[in-house]
Amino acid sequence: MGTLELEAPPTTTTTTNNHKNSTVEDDDDSPIEEVRLTVSNHDDPTMPVWTFRMWFLGLISCCLLSFLNQFFSYRTEPLIITQITVQVATLPIGHFMAAVLPTKQFRIPGFGTRIFSLNPGPFNMKEHVLITIFANAGCAFGNGSAYAVGIVDIIVAFYRRSISFVAAWLLIITTQVLGYGWAGLLRKYVVEPAHMWWPSTLVQVSLFRALHEKDEQRMSRAKFFVIALVCSFSWYLVPGYLFTTLTSISWICWAFSKSVTAQQIGSGMRGLGIGAFTLDWSAVASFLFSPLISPFFSIVNVFMGYVLIIYIVIPIAYWGLDTYGARKFPIFSSHLFTAQGQKYNITAIVNDKFEIDMGKYDEQGRIHLSMFFALTYGFGFATIASTITHVGFFYGREIYDRFRASYKEKEDVHTRLMRKYKDIPSWWFYLLLAVTIAVSLILCIALNKQVQMPWWGLLFASGIAFAFTLPISIITATTNQTPGLNIITEYIMGIIYPGRPIANVCFKVYGYMSMAQAVSFLSDFKLGHYMKIPPRSMFLVQFIGTMIAGTINIAVAWWLLYSIENICQDDLLPPDSPWTCPGDRVFFDASVIWGLVGPKRIFGSLGNYSAMNWFFLGGAIGPIIIWLFHKAFPEKSWIPLINLPVLLGATGAMPPATPLNYNSWIIVGTIFNFFIFRYRKKWWQRYNYILSAALDAGVAFMAVLLYFSVGMENKELNWWGTNGEHCQLASCPTAKGIEVDGCPVS
Repeated sequence: MGTLELEAPPTTTTTTNNHKNSTVEDDDDSPIEEVRLTVSNHDDPTMPVWTFRMWFLGLISCCLLSFLNQFFSYRTEPLIITQITVQVATLPIGHFMAAVLPTKQFRIPGFGTRIFSLNPGPFNMKEHVLITIFANAGCAFGNGSAYAVGIVDIIVAFYRRSISFVAAWLLIITTQVLGYGWAGLLRKYVVEPAHMWWPSTLVQVSLFRALHEKDEQRMSRAKFFVIALVCSFSWYLVPGYLFTTLTSISWICWAFSKSVTAQQIGSGMRGLGIGAFTLDWSAVASFLFSPLISPFFSIVNVFMGYVLIIYIVIPIAYWGLDTYGARKFPIFSSHLFTAQGQKYNITAIVNDKFEIDMGKYDEQGRIHLSMFFALTYGFGFATIASTITHVGFFYGREIYDRFRASYKEKEDVHTRLMRKYKDIPSWWFYLLLAVTIAVSLILCIALNKQVQMPWWGLLFASGIAFAFTLPISIITATTNQTPGLNIITEYIMGIIYPGRPIANVCFKVYGYMSMAQAVSFLSDFKLGHYMKIPPRSMFLVQFIGTMIAGTINIAVAWWLLYSIENICQDDLLPPDSPWTCPGDRVFFDASVIWGLVGPKRIFGSLGNYSAMNWFFLGGAIGPIIIWLFHKAFPEKSWIPLINLPVLLGATGAMPPATPLNYNSWIIVGTIFNFFIFRYRKKWWQRYNYILSAALDAGVAFMAVLLYFSVGMENKELNWWGTNGEHCQLASCPTAKGIEVDGCPVS
């Protein structure tokens, strides 16, 4: 039986005529212990990779994940189907195809003397890796769907304007491929060196090796996956359609049906979520990914930060200090408000040129945020600053030494083995980058009325992405921390080009997200490096997957935006409608705050929240103080374990995530990654990841089935169990004299 705690194979120099496997001497091994214990030193360059099975399963997986992740992104509890689901699900299918496909060999005209076969032999690990990387493009390399789709969503659903399909498609494809260009230029610096070890890829390597070892147990992984998938598929019919209240069980709201304060405390969706829980897997894994694949130390850090922010800071600021008149607004909301607690009419302050109408803005007055939303930005500022200083002080020397070593060190076993394969010519990436920037410039110039961003904004954003991709990649490759710089890009563009919301989000996507995409591409390159995948095969699979995924993303978005009435407009949708687009709501609010109105009128001298800028300073100083204590008291081993970027950024997914999501994620993660991991480790090693994949897949298939069977026909159930969580008063203000429809007046 395979386990996830694999030891490196014997390191002796051998070559066998049958399999042409290669290994090397000990002194050529990786200098990183975790890599030595996880990654095999063997390679079989004769393994076929460009097989019919790889293309068939890879294309199907990419298309399926692109469709499902985009489809789910609009729902109240979105679900991201990750590559691990495909990694597990395609294994038995690959073995099945190897058993039934014909083995007859043939030649294809135009390919010389090359011989092809639909079934070149047993389903092998390299095929499996390429299928998984294909699928990873379908979930936008971990992001669920292409980030630029959010621009199309807010234009159509929130601003009620139009954008052409061609402009939308070009926007999505160029922002995705631009990151690929940066990744290609930096491969030799952060993929080939042994000290650039990318810790997150080792989980994938471990799982691949565990799945491809012989499985002679009575309950095989494939059988367990099918059983768990059927159970997940069947159960989701209940919270997904028959009894939707099970998605958020907030019993305090039921007990105190007329108390605003009680519902603010107990609501899992609109309040602090005390006592709230769920029986819906989509609510558990919707925003923070599956808790089954998150290590327990990460769960503990998130829990501590979550408790600090949600249960200490926010109650003090809201009920204790009434900061910024907090009680005039809901305690937990991502909406924007007037000074009288009414929802701000954003469309009224947008003129015909898609810019801010200052006369209309002055009529409504300044924009106000809920206490939670304001603090979210404050802690976001602190997280950015603390990440930079934390990494600099705690890992700066290590990063610097490893980067220097990457130039001086001998090639390790993995780089030596990869020399057997044809490398990707650099001009491929230069050409790709040049074409992408040229097409992006055409988009910004010829279709400027739709995207607003000037040509210099594109070049500026590209410069930021190029400048930050290398240092961020080095940080991720050595510390497994990826600093998020999206707020910085929004802030910069909001200062220099205010009043234009779409220009701001386009700048963010071209600047920050292309960099984040590059880091994801580089991570996949490192996975291919460890698994000895031919580089040109990696290039082709990643590029084709990116093009297909982006195209399907915009096609699904276009279909839903124009077929579901009032999609994303939670004020106009039925109470139990799943199409509330929580992620796009936050994206829209960001476009208003940073683009339309501008940071000067909200976080500057003209706004209400200028004090939030002090969070930058506090976040920057915090890690320095901890580092100084660590140097003063080196015997205190717990001091360096205080990770302020993790603590301050614990609630970074909120909004759109809610306390319900965090409560359930923490509880389920603790059960599986502490109790089961500690007391039933063999079961955990064998089935934990398989269970996570099966739960995701079962919910996804049933949700799609429900939409096409009863959703499109508007066949709704109407009873107490389908009327939401019954916490309507949680969205009410508590300040005296503030009148809001449906709320009691204090």
